[in-house]
Amino acid sequence: MLHPVVLSGGSGTRLWPLSRQNQPKQFLALVGDRSLYQETVLRANALPGVQPPITVCSDDHRFMVGEQLQAVGVASGGILLEPMARNTAPAIALAALQALRLDPEATLLVMPADHLIEDEGAFRAAVGAAMALGEEGWLVTFGIRPEYPETGYGYILRGDALGEAGFRIERFVEKPDLATAETYVADGRYAWNSGMFLFRAQRYLEELQLHAPGIVEAARKAYEVASADLDFTRVDADAFSASPSESIDYAVMEKTDRAAVVPVTCGWSDIGSWSSLWSVAERDADGNHHEGDVISIDSRGSLVRASERRMVATIGVEDLVIIDTADATLVARKDRVQDVKAVVDALKAAGRTEHLFHRKVYRPWGSYDSIGVGERFQVKRIVVKPGAALSLQKHQKRAEHWVVVAGVAEVTCGDRVFDLQENESTYIPLGSVHRLRNRGTEPVELIEVQSGSYLGEDDIVRLEDVYGRS
Repeated sequence: MLHPVVLSGGSGTRLWPLSRQNQPKQFLALVGDRSLYQETVLRANALPGVQPPITVCSDDHRFMVGEQLQAVGVASGGILLEPMARNTAPAIALAALQALRLDPEATLLVMPADHLIEDEGAFRAAVGAAMALGEEGWLVTFGIRPEYPETGYGYILRGDALGEAGFRIERFVEKPDLATAETYVADGRYAWNSGMFLFRAQRYLEELQLHAPGIVEAARKAYEVASADLDFTRVDADAFSASPSESIDYAVMEKTDRAAVVPVTCGWSDIGSWSSLWSVAERDADGNHHEGDVISIDSRGSLVRASERRMVATIGVEDLVIIDTADATLVARKDRVQDVKAVVDALKAAGRTEHLFHRKVYRPWGSYDSIGVGERFQVKRIVVKPGAALSLQKHQKRAEHWVVVAGVAEVTCGDRVFDLQENESTYIPLGSVHRLRNRGTEPVELIEVQSGSYLGEDDIVRLEDVYGRS
């Protein structure tokens, strides 16, 4: 049976400021109303005879994965939590072990969570062709027929034909310069390396044992002593940390003599930059793509995305990317957006947090929005979902005032448990054990005013937590 594997380990730098470390691009609705991750699992779910998808993600993103699966009605074949990033080869090894536990004859369809595919019919046909090769023991990758000389992708040179749709891989090629890329496109035998694969789970582990035994041994040890955490599987951190950090291309595909490629034209893009998003987005007669409240006068070839909080106007601009969020705005030429990583590096060097979090941060119980910050205070708007509760916790360096503006909040403060109605408030002294709970059927909204010598999120001592974070 076919088991989709969705790799969701992105760090959220290339589409900053919309993408952040705690909410990378795969969880954003960049094209349409659903996130790239949701589109990936729905695309896989439509394949014939398919099993629920296995997702490999970081611990920080586990609740986002669970909620987005639930939102589109897709069952989970397992959510495996990587304790640290070790590249794609170890991540796929974990998924292979998970699939084999469910199905000794499992075939894996490995897909990054953050890619766009517009022609799903062509994609399904390519998967069917790859299945035939996978049953014969081939490790198959999908090569995208190049539409232009792209220098940002690796390439695959195909060799002898394997039936009607597949080819033996002659070699993998690193990202070329423009002149070399032009020769690849003219040659006709080269394809973009999509990062998608299909093979039997047992065959992958066999090849990994042959070419990178340290990876498969670390993955086995980490998976054998994994623990269940709600709907998640938490593999052993010490064992997994011993794995070399290698891509599947380097660890297996470039070394095995059973590597095959199925070329496909399916409207594929890895949405690797703001310019690539502009290239696949709907545009007006002047070549502009606008989202949100945008007024454009004599502007051409630009991508402008306004935040929910304000309007963006452009006059006489050309080939720009303008991305406005609640706490940061990016303005760049389309041909320079690959350099956005330099901005992220500058934020890191300055000790800032705009590359880590949005002003509005989502939690499994709801969300909070930092609406005001001073030297010794911070104001947040907190929304608690029906039936949800924050952890039982205390703070060492701050006190809090809560004012309920909608709904009814159940408050624990020390030995007291009481309800706060709309327009009522309470005080949480420094060091007091407290909890906020919503037992109702409507969201609870409140304003929290924090005051103290330190206001960081790491000043939380969790005593009990229904989400396993204590």
